[in-house]
Amino acid sequence: MGYAIEVKDLTVNYKQFQALDQLNFSLAPNKIHGLLGRNGAGKTTLLTILSSFRPAKQGTVLIDGRNPFDDEEIMEGTVFIYDKDYTYDYSKIDTVIKEMNYFRPNFDEDYARNLIKKFKISDKKTINQLSKGKQSAFQITIGLASRAPLTIFDEAYLGMDAPSRELFYQELLTEQERYPRTIIFSSHLVSEMEYLFDDVVMIDEGKLLLQGSYEEVIEQGFSITGAQADVDHFTHSLEIINEKRLGGTKSVMVYGALSNQQQQEAKSSGLEVGSLSLHDLFVHVTKEEEE
Repeated sequence: MGYAIEVKDLTVNYKQFQALDQLNFSLAPNKIHGLLGRNGAGKTTLLTILSSFRPAKQGTVLIDGRNPFDDEEIMEGTVFIYDKDYTYDYSKIDTVIKEMNYFRPNFDEDYARNLIKKFKISDKKTINQLSKGKQSAFQITIGLASRAPLTIFDEAYLGMDAPSRELFYQELLTEQERYPRTIIFSSHLVSEMEYLFDDVVMIDEGKLLLQGSYEEVIEQGFSITGAQADVDHFTHSLEIINEKRLGGTKSVMVYGALSNQQQQEAKSSGLEVGSLSLHDLFVHVTKEEEE
């Protein structure tokens, strides 16, 4: 059901800066893709093109092998959930849910009503009467219940409290099992949601930094833990991201892959080799690019 996406040499220039710089990547269908980057990295610019808000003028974007801009079928099958200003939106929640079937052929009204109950949203209110967190939860409800082949969440959790975000994440995973689709989840806050991602695309200043499966990406770094002297000796020529000490024990985060031989040497020295979190890797890679 989900769409496959291919991006080739995508470049977007504004008057003052370059938002995207020759991006090249592909996204497999029916997976949850984490699009990671700091604020201003170019995430939203990229997503507005994928969701047909604007055409690709330099480079190529193909969704299921077709140019999505002005393609009615692709546009109907794409939902873009982003932070909106609802100050002057007097639409009643109940009315919006009823009318969604006209715009999204896969929309499940019963599921949407079930979700607003879970998020404790009154369908008698208008959208502008909701708090910021409830507005975000309502947007998420529309995105999930639309069951669109391409569903995009761009920083969609803004204003939501921790229990609401956790409910969102669990519903996202459950829905993906029931109705697989291509989901792009854009964020600069990685630590609490990295377990959601099948694949990861990491960009900074409009450029692609890393792309691959979640497992492939986190293998770009390791943690080394053991006696301080042994850790120092083993890591003296490696790129250290961070380090911690507790008594005579030291743990360091290392950027870069370790060969099989290096891993065996570490183990023979009594050192424990572990993987980095996606959050740690993200912070390091984007910080280095900034500097």
